[in-house]
Amino acid sequence: MSIGETACTYAALILHDDGISITAEKIATLVKAANLTVESYWPSLFAKLCEKKNIEDLILNVGAGGGGAAVAVSAPAGGAASGGAAPLAAPAVEEKKEEPKEESDEDMGFSLFD
Repeated sequence: MSIGETACTYAALILHDDGISITAEKIATLVKAANLTVESYWPSLFAKLCEKKNIEDLILNVGAGGGGAAVAVSAPAGGAASGGAAPLAAPAVEEKKEEPKEESDEDMGFSLFD
């Protein structure tokens, strides 16, 4: 991550934390106040990002990796429609896989002292 990215990230987080709307001008002002110089496109990129994305979601999903699809849980058929409380589904039981044993010297027919 470059210095420009880091500076704009911190500036956007400061503005968000203070409840101030995040704009390119405000990001650039904070970066300048920190006595840093960044390329002119960084503040506008971060301002556009903050317009389209919720900062809280970005903060909370920092460690969440991509690639995995979200799992949706649906109520059993007729459970909620029948007026009663829908029973919770039992968690799936994982089958234990037996790991193959490592071969020892005894299994191979020789030992160190034969």
